Amino acid sequence: MSDPLTPPGGASAHPATALAITDDPLGAPAAASRLSMSAAAALIVLRADPGVSVTELGRRVGLTQSAAVRMVDGLEREALVERRRTVGNWTGVHPTGKGRRTAGQLLVSRTSRLTGVLDGLGDTEVRDLGALLAKLLDGLCQGSGSADRMCRLCDRAACAPDGVECPVGAADRAATRAAAGSPAGSAAGSAAGDEARTDHG
Repeated sequence: MSDPLTPPGGASAHPATALAITDDPLGAPAAASRLSMSAAAALIVLRADPGVSVTELGRRVGLTQSAAVRMVDGLEREALVERRRTVGNWTGVHPTGKGRRTAGQLLVSRTSRLTGVLDGLGDTEVRDLGALLAKLLDGLCQGSGSADRMCRLCDRAACAPDGVECPVGAADRAATRAAAGSPAGSAAGSAAGDEARTDHG
């Protein structure tokens, strides 16, 4: 009887590889900037989508509301973000100039490290890997807003340059249409997804 905890096809190295690729590209630059992973991700979110609420920012980086408040307090003390009152006494979080520069530096460092990971692959292998990752992405997207969480480290210029459709946005809309289960529902779900996730394709 096979072990249910053992990946099929001799893929035991894959979880370790995935963890290393996930942790190192942002973890090291974040540590160099004296930021937690959540705070670094929050700055990147705000660079792309300034003005979200503390609660929404926490949702996107995987924090509770109380933890998100503490994170924003810390970023504010470092002059990386600022709270601004808007219509209806609603408060949005915005990156400062320093915060935007820090987010940009984090993305550059992350891209450099990810590029280094791929240096050991040939051109054909890189293309094959891209196709496999796109297929995995289709299965990972849950629809109805999951793109915001998945794209908390979004670098749109690198991911979808020159008007290319965002792969996460495309997969997210496909998942939403599949969940709707009908042509009419699919169209409505797609339109709602487009309106709610303008940053994702």
